[in-house]
Amino acid sequence: MEILKRLRYLLTRRDKIYLLVLLFFSIVIAIIETAGISVIMPFIRVATDFNQVFVNKYIKQVYYLFHFSNPQNFVIAFGLVLIVFYIFRSAINLFYFYLLSRFAFSRYHLIAYRLFENYIKFPYKDFVTKNSATLTKNIVNEANNLTLFISALLFLLSEIAIVIILYSMMLYINYKITFLMTAFLIVNGIILIKIVTKKIKTEGVKRSKFQNDFYKVINSTFGNFKFIKLIGNEQEILNKFSQASFSFAKTNIINQTLSHFPRLFLEAIGFSLVIFIVVYLVWKYNTDIGVALGMITMFVLALYRLMPSVNRIFNSINQLAFYKKSFDIVHNDLMYEVEDLGDEKIDFNKKIEVQNLTFGYEEGKNILEDVNLIIKRGEKVAFIGESGAGKSTLIDLIIGIYKPIKGNIFIDDTKLSENNVKSWRKKIGFIPQTIYLFDGTVGENVAFGREFDEQKIIEALQKARIWDFFKKKQGIYTRVGEGGIMLSGGQKQRVGIARAIYSNPEVLVLDEATSALDYETEKEIMQEIFDLSKNKTLLIIAHRHSTIKNCDKIYEVKNKSVKWS
Repeated sequence: MEILKRLRYLLTRRDKIYLLVLLFFSIVIAIIETAGISVIMPFIRVATDFNQVFVNKYIKQVYYLFHFSNPQNFVIAFGLVLIVFYIFRSAINLFYFYLLSRFAFSRYHLIAYRLFENYIKFPYKDFVTKNSATLTKNIVNEANNLTLFISALLFLLSEIAIVIILYSMMLYINYKITFLMTAFLIVNGIILIKIVTKKIKTEGVKRSKFQNDFYKVINSTFGNFKFIKLIGNEQEILNKFSQASFSFAKTNIINQTLSHFPRLFLEAIGFSLVIFIVVYLVWKYNTDIGVALGMITMFVLALYRLMPSVNRIFNSINQLAFYKKSFDIVHNDLMYEVEDLGDEKIDFNKKIEVQNLTFGYEEGKNILEDVNLIIKRGEKVAFIGESGAGKSTLIDLIIGIYKPIKGNIFIDDTKLSENNVKSWRKKIGFIPQTIYLFDGTVGENVAFGREFDEQKIIEALQKARIWDFFKKKQGIYTRVGEGGIMLSGGQKQRVGIARAIYSNPEVLVLDEATSALDYETEKEIMQEIFDLSKNKTLLIIAHRHSTIKNCDKIYEVKNKSVKWS
């Protein structure tokens, strides 16, 4: 019941209606399956003994209703109707399985999208505590595994309906034999669940862990490829990858192997039961089983149809156990609190004012306390201090990435809040120390998902003094390689500047943006940035004095406070 309750949260209203239709459909299928078995015995009776046409009152009514002239024609018609019925039965079963699969696997898009949407809407403070390899694994693999979990649950519910109706028919035929078979199967079912399902559930937890390790090794390797080449520890990394990959494969091998065990086990038990019943009847009545042949035939046919359903039930239970961890991961990640930001506009015409601001990442461990400062529009302001003093944190608070624990930030006379912070963030152009360029064209990297305006991209690259370089290649369609590997450090930094100024921001932020460059390149780029920001507010975090010598104000961040230097 807990699983169904949590599953309701993952599904839309339309999905729930679709589910109800599928469950109703499963009952119809169960009735058709039972009818398919029930009509075999009457057909065999009339085919082996034409007198049964006139002895059985139901068959007799059908015979006269359709005005048959003789039993032979009736049996031929009966057989042809059964052929059509079984073709219809197969077709409707196939259509039903298609609907089940379509529902389950089309959920992958919805679940993967919702996960990705949640991750994008994480508050930055929460996002930095996550591992990107884990988030990628959850979107790519765990969301897909959840569709297998849903599929297993649907098959379980549909097969239970078939088993219940078939079981009712068997009780009607002979409740004593049915109870005997039930007791025997329940005992064996408990054994299967306690041993096989428990083992599969354990392997499912291991699968998630090993797959996570698998992604971490890949991400850390590709992200530090040059460093790995320099220190030459490829074999150690290969060993880690091999261990994670083999362990992941091993869990799947065990799951796949054990998933076949219930079918083989139940088939052996089921048909052994039928043979046992025949032997028992021969021993008890000390004669052949001719009189009980019809009943035994029904039980054989019922078991023949029932055993696959029971097997699918156990297989679904095992699948639910194996992918339960995926269900937990997706559900828990979708329960995370995300930013709910409003669309209120905010204007910046006069100043940014920080009043009595206090902030810390952990409770009781503040990085900044009672900070007060004013930045006027158009000012060039620098923040200096030792590493870890809180310079970047203060800037992140000012530009609305973090939210103060205490105190407020005012833009002109408007308090920065969740209702207007989205509007404020759009006024910010950010140039970090490390520019990440994805594997695409320079134009795509500058636009970065925003409207792709060729002229605006060229203008941004011209302002960043890098257009002449790309013009000699393929222009804005020049490929930069993953991480901008095809560009120098200064060129990447200029592309980062073009990206930051593409939307013509009112505030430009440099978070140690030139610290990795040599002196001459840094001097050149900083002069270009000051030229670009003549009519903009410029916030700079830097260590080198040469970087901030042209600033109007310099604030020193030290001992949790900020002082005008």
